[in-house]
Amino acid sequence: MGTNGSTMLKPLRQGLPPLDPAAVSDAASCALPARYEAVREARHFTRDTLDKWDAGDRFDDICLVVSELVTNALRHAVPADTGRPADTGCPEAAASVRLHLMRWTERLVCAVRDPSHETPVPRDSDDFSAESGRGLFLVDSFADSWGWHPLAGTLEGKVVWALFRLRPVG
Repeated sequence: MGTNGSTMLKPLRQGLPPLDPAAVSDAASCALPARYEAVREARHFTRDTLDKWDAGDRFDDICLVVSELVTNALRHAVPADTGRPADTGCPEAAASVRLHLMRWTERLVCAVRDPSHETPVPRDSDDFSAESGRGLFLVDSFADSWGWHPLAGTLEGKVVWALFRLRPVG
């Protein structure tokens, strides 16, 4: 069996509508440090990327969902000691979360890769004033669909993705 698609897309395709990896019109990714400032960095990266891609009316929804996915990865999936790269001396440990943005003609997927095997579970919370615990509820509310998959092959961890439908340009 050939491996002509990106290894990043392989786990994503399992739960998404049929999106041909060869038909991706744009893709961008960035490694994020295991620090909470990474959420701000992810937002800036997403804004800059979406500006180039002209994501139109979904711009705010996508930025919000990226923030929530990155926050969840940092809060629940990254070991506490990776926030101090001096402890490990390993640059890869300091960048164990990676944000991927992929755009097709009428779809956009944002995916966050993290080193954890824990299943992301929305918390039941009737307290809408709570400061935390609503991340996946917001992802579910603003994205058209979302899901997660364990990484395939030699990569450890999982990918949590959110899909957005885009209006055709033109």
